[in-house]
Amino acid sequence: MAMRYGLTFNENTLKEKITNNRGEYIMKSNLTTLCYIEQDGRYLMMHRVKKENDINKDKWVGIGGHFEPDESPEECLLREVQEETGLTLLSWQLRGVITFMCENYQTEYMFLYTADAYSGQIGECTEGNLKWIDKSKVCSLPVWEGDKIFFRLLDQGEPFFSLKLKYEYGKLIEACLNGKDILNKTDSCNE
Repeated sequence: MAMRYGLTFNENTLKEKITNNRGEYIMKSNLTTLCYIEQDGRYLMMHRVKKENDINKDKWVGIGGHFEPDESPEECLLREVQEETGLTLLSWQLRGVITFMCENYQTEYMFLYTADAYSGQIGECTEGNLKWIDKSKVCSLPVWEGDKIFFRLLDQGEPFFSLKLKYEYGKLIEACLNGKDILNKTDSCNE
């Protein structure tokens, strides 16, 4: 067993101390949502500077998080946006599924959404600082390298996609779009 960033790992599987309603330790879900709320050519983004032991520390990311038991992707999306921003989404679209792989963390499957209508006022976020960022400036911020790929796909209006992103020591080493390697330009990704 190894310690990294204050979390306990065993055989490359993330074991965060999360309890269910009976007080039993459970695995954190590896299903997540990620949403980019759009307004006037900008995305609402979070600068992850407040949360301890955060794989996204100091990066700019969208709004989202892990599924709770028995949630659908849409239920998770709506709950996470409400919790992190105070906003209620009125219009959203599922844009893709991202397979996120990083050493010492369990593989995460992210349902990527964009949203273009909401109600409410943006509130304080306990995980980071929320800010509207011009879409043309997003990729110049500290973001995951693979995020730049899906920002390009979103900008091009790609209707739906599957994107596999694999990192080692924070460096993108594999990127596959709809089963095709786009990082090394080979025919397929087989892992």
